Amino acid sequence: MVEQEIYLNNMFHALADSTRRDILARVGRMEQSIGDLARAYSMSFAAIAKHIDVLVRAQLVRKQRRGKYQVVSLNPEAVGAAQEHLERYAMNWNQRFDQLEHILTSYHKPAL
Repeated sequence: MVEQEIYLNNMFHALADSTRRDILARVGRMEQSIGDLARAYSMSFAAIAKHIDVLVRAQLVRKQRRGKYQVVSLNPEAVGAAQEHLERYAMNWNQRFDQLEHILTSYHKPAL
């Protein structure tokens, strides 16, 4: 249970930053080298590499060495785990809204 909590904390920490979300979207379309990603932003290679390391620790992306390049690709299993976690919250809130709607409609009966 603690391991799952650490995993989710790392994941949502990684997703809290707009640059990392954009990197995730880019590698979701097509794997890219860190150099290619760095050219897309007005940041240094080192800054982008740090963002990618956060995404790797959160298991949202994978980083592989291919020759002289480090290639980053999406880890779809991790993205699915985040979606499942959020869907549990959505189901809970939808049930609460349904209960509230039932209560409100039972008290508000139209006059005949």
